[in-house]
Amino acid sequence: MSNLTFYRHPVSGHAHRVELLLSLLGLEAEVINVDLMSGAQKKPEFLAKNPFGQVPALTDGDITLADSNAILVYLAAKYDVTNTWLPTAAVEAAQVQQFLSVAAGPVVQGPANARLITIFGAPYDAEKTIETSHKLLSVIDAHLEGKEWLVGNSETIADVANYTYIAHAPEGNVDIAQYKNIQSWLKRIEALQGFVALNKTAIGLAA
Repeated sequence: MSNLTFYRHPVSGHAHRVELLLSLLGLEAEVINVDLMSGAQKKPEFLAKNPFGQVPALTDGDITLADSNAILVYLAAKYDVTNTWLPTAAVEAAQVQQFLSVAAGPVVQGPANARLITIFGAPYDAEKTIETSHKLLSVIDAHLEGKEWLVGNSETIADVANYTYIAHAPEGNVDIAQYKNIQSWLKRIEALQGFVALNKTAIGLAA
């Protein structure tokens, strides 16, 4: 029986990052949906797991972790004996951290927030989030020229952390059709054994 318990919301891209890596690593976890609409994430029992009141959160026995990227690092470090998902070589390890920062910064400020506007009516500037998204996508598309993965010669948690919100950017009215290298990269991730998709929301350009 697994000691892992995964707290998520079904449409959360941050939670999907964790769900995706769990599946890619072949790990079983008890999944508990947190009702964000009713404010369950702000109640004391959940705040004990994540004082910031956000999904995802993960418990592994007596260990409790929050923040999607931190959870990715933990799962890869503990459960991937090949060190594929979290490389240990200095340069590649640093590059993975770089792309985790991209996932926590420009990806959130761009496609993630654009999607929050259309799905939840979040009070962000739609034009600015779309502009930020295209600046980000242009950089990533150029970075992927001649490469299969964001870091090194194999898939890493850098790919997992950045996949979901980029793949679902059209839900926030961000057109990704022109980014051919990104399109190929998304398909490579989706072809990985154990890949699980986040359910698409028929909104924005994805309607």
